[in-house]
Amino acid sequence: MKLKNINSDILNKVINKINDYDYNSFSDEDIKKALNKDYLSTRDFQALLSPKAINYLEEMAQKAKECRKRYFGNSVYMFTPLYISNYCDNYCIYCGFNSHNKIKRARLNFEQIEVELKEIAKTGLEEILILTGESEKYSNIEYIGKACKLARKYFNNVGIEIYPVNVEDYKYLNSCGADYVTIFQETYNEEKYQKLHLEGHKKVFSYRFNSQERALMGGMRGVAFGALLGLDDFRKDTFSTGYHAYLLQKKYPHAEISISCPRLRPIINNLKIEQKFISEKDLFQIVCAYRLFLPFANITISTREKPNFRDNIIKIAATKISAGVDTGIGAHSGCSNKKGDEQFEIADRRTVAQIFEKIKSENLQPVMNDYIYLEDN
Repeated sequence: MKLKNINSDILNKVINKINDYDYNSFSDEDIKKALNKDYLSTRDFQALLSPKAINYLEEMAQKAKECRKRYFGNSVYMFTPLYISNYCDNYCIYCGFNSHNKIKRARLNFEQIEVELKEIAKTGLEEILILTGESEKYSNIEYIGKACKLARKYFNNVGIEIYPVNVEDYKYLNSCGADYVTIFQETYNEEKYQKLHLEGHKKVFSYRFNSQERALMGGMRGVAFGALLGLDDFRKDTFSTGYHAYLLQKKYPHAEISISCPRLRPIINNLKIEQKFISEKDLFQIVCAYRLFLPFANITISTREKPNFRDNIIKIAATKISAGVDTGIGAHSGCSNKKGDEQFEIADRRTVAQIFEKIKSENLQPVMNDYIYLEDN
């Protein structure tokens, strides 16, 4: 695939802001001022991500909880990922799927994919996220498109998390039933990015950065952003993710925006990957700051986090939660004799039913879907 980038000024705007961001320069007065506002400026967001703001977590949480209730009520959106292939052409040193990692590889055929989809649909979920390793050879656009068409038979909302593609490819996948694209930039520090991504198309920092905008140009309803917290300076990566989403929301006001906050987790053959420690307290600060800066955005909390943390954060700031998760290939039904190894180790293995009941017990409303996909005739 020839990488066709787009002309966009958003990358330069984000990089310039990162370079100017000194999170140690903020005072108590800056943080108090931010907490007294209904809508935050970019500088306010930076202040709430500063180390000094950790002393104001209670106030941030209260404000975030009020903001969450105002824009999302008591709704908690549920979904699950479906991994259909773990072949990958990239050498990302932190990822279990990387091309140099000696893991069991697998790629589901269409019959196996449909069996998996049927099994997941039995849980009552109506939203699914289809994932592949980043290999055009083993997971080409036609293969992913057919998987989306199958998913549309059983689910009202189909998202994809695949390798970045061109505008016309996103148009094709949208025509197949996908209407949401998730891309993690991993880190916004380009120098560090190059050291972490040693082979494959993923080496091209700018092409990956512009993926969400290409997806929206291709007709996708929404896009999701995320940095893998722990790869570099988590405060700068958090700020960059939020600012990236903010600029794209301004440019495409119709787009639905979502943020994820994944922390590094152990992978097969490298269980010591969690070297840059980011505490749950740090993560709590991050999620609250996101909620206050991007009040309309969905915030997803993944199974990388422990059950207790997930149960608490959805009451305060997060709005979307995965359930019944397995990051292996062919894991939901056991339909593949060659079940592939997992991308990373998860921390919350509860079923859909268990998480559904837990949400209800907190006087929150589990929402399986609030969107209707309309095909163009």
